[in-house]
Amino acid sequence: MIEYATRVELKAALGIEADDTTRDALLDRALAAASRGIDTATGRRFWLDDMPSTRVYRTAGRVLWDDVGEVMNVDDIGSAVGLVTATGTVGAWSTVTDIETTPDNALARGRPITGLLLAAGGWGVQRVQVTARWGWPAVPDEITQATLIQAARLYRRKDSPEGVTGSAEWGVVRLSRRDPDVWALIEHFVLPGFG
Repeated sequence: MIEYATRVELKAALGIEADDTTRDALLDRALAAASRGIDTATGRRFWLDDMPSTRVYRTAGRVLWDDVGEVMNVDDIGSAVGLVTATGTVGAWSTVTDIETTPDNALARGRPITGLLLAAGGWGVQRVQVTARWGWPAVPDEITQATLIQAARLYRRKDSPEGVTGSAEWGVVRLSRRDPDVWALIEHFVLPGFG
């Protein structure tokens, strides 16, 4: 798993000197927790697999009719390199060569492929095997920023027992359950049914 921001970036955001290593373990845990929390809240992950791996999908509930063919929704695919699609059953897969990826130009725009369009005929099968590099082409800037905000918040929690913090100017303040800035940054990445 990959964190969506670096320790150096988090130290800068918190005003910690780069050569101060006394809090590195706490900072690393905060970055990991913030990154995985964003994964959970959005229902997706934003790093790209190093190597292609295979996933099998049942077509029921995943195929939609488009004006040029049938589109099967898939998990985020971050690279067309190594993308192979086959239909059939275990031990009897047939490669499908006439597919297109959707949305159009997704990878060129830094977004993942989320659908496979079969223009000729239709999927008409129960199972589809997809081999791909799963994830996003690159971590979006919004996700990096949300990670930094959330990781800084998690790091500071050690100083706010039971979700209460305070200052001489404001008095005692209860921390909100969800940071509105983090939510504003990640909201448009949330898959339907998550968040």
